[in-house]
Amino acid sequence: MKKLTKILALLTVMVAFSAATYAQVSATATATAVIFTPLTISSTVDMDFGTLASAGGGTLVLNLDNSLTPSAGVTVIAGTPTAASFTVTGIIGATYSIDIPASITLASGGNTMTVNPITNNSTGTLTGGTETFAVGGTLNVAAAQPAGTYTNTTDLTVTVNYN
Repeated sequence: MKKLTKILALLTVMVAFSAATYAQVSATATATAVIFTPLTISSTVDMDFGTLASAGGGTLVLNLDNSLTPSAGVTVIAGTPTAASFTVTGIIGATYSIDIPASITLASGGNTMTVNPITNNSTGTLTGGTETFAVGGTLNVAAAQPAGTYTNTTDLTVTVNYN
């Protein structure tokens, strides 16, 4: 029995201090990346208020449908008014924000007029991957505004960003 006790004690010590061996296991994860199509914008039509006369000053609204609405002493004489037009291209269905200046200045020599406010009809959504929108505004004409061809001295810069 003494021998049996020694054998059992030895087996107990061997089992207690023996290292268990396990099979190696692994798992796999998937890595992904999404690259957006860059957002682009292009100017397709320039803003044109046409030819006008100013007897007592007033405003000339260039509507988004290319029509003009004169007020007070402003009279439209000739020309084909056009709202500016921009085309944005990017991911189909994506939304974007738009930044348009609050006003721009037109100058002829030392004489100036402002276009303020500036309006647009952008929806901010790229249905089909593109959107074309118009930009118009209100031309503020002074009483006895000096004659000349007035062009913008501050840019009508339109900036767009994905939301």
